Amino acid sequence: MGEPSPPEARRHGGSFLDRLADDVFRAMERALDADDVSRREGLLQRLDPRVKLAGLFTLIIVTVAVRSLAVLGGLFLVGVALALFSQVSLSRLAKQIWLGILAFTGAIALPAIFLVPGPALLRLPLLNWPITLPGVRSAAFLVGRSETAATCALLLILCTPWPHVLKALRIFRVPIVLVVIFGMTYRYIFVFLESAQQMFEARRSRMVGILTPRDRRRVATTAAGALLDRALQLSADVHSAMISRGYRGETHLIDDFRVTPADWLALVGCAVVAAAALSLQ
Repeated sequence: MGEPSPPEARRHGGSFLDRLADDVFRAMERALDADDVSRREGLLQRLDPRVKLAGLFTLIIVTVAVRSLAVLGGLFLVGVALALFSQVSLSRLAKQIWLGILAFTGAIALPAIFLVPGPALLRLPLLNWPITLPGVRSAAFLVGRSETAATCALLLILCTPWPHVLKALRIFRVPIVLVVIFGMTYRYIFVFLESAQQMFEARRSRMVGILTPRDRRRVATTAAGALLDRALQLSADVHSAMISRGYRGETHLIDDFRVTPADWLALVGCAVVAAAALSLQ
């Protein structure tokens, strides 16, 4: 009888290591699924990476610059439309960024609705704190800009293979140090996830019974220390191997970028949306 998959182990065992291994497994699943999204026949997937980078970055800049909530909402709807035409489900966007950003920026923006001076819309029951119109407006801008900018950034990452993103960054003269950091970080994440999964699976296969809270903390700290030690050793080995093979920070691909009429049309469309957003505020 085979070993149960991580979800089954979590349902039947429910131990600390089971849950931890399951989390690592699901993280690798999401990463592989994101790679599949970039290969779909969607709108953004068909565009040149340079066009996607320039167009979506322009939308992000405009998102930060606009001063109208209606225009900001329109830009958010543009991002949603791009996601739908690129075969990226709204449930995926909600789980990956929308809910998290709403919780994080909402917690930051919440005091503003009480502290920013202005005419009161209503008062909080019991506490009698005034909820001001400028405060609500400030909080809405913070949450709306964060959601819209993150949506555009995630669409770029999901709909473009990571090496193509790195090469497009170098074409736009992004410092080579940043490109190297981005590239190595991306690779290291997968190496560490795989190493962590192997460590937890090996420990779980040798464990009998349920760990006490003290032993759970010890396992977690031991795993973290082992991964840190492996990271330091691996970074030195990988750096030496890359230098010996002539790597100097540039990203080289077999496929060359080619701008098609559809790319020019998409770039013009982004420029029109940006100009309309700036003129309507």
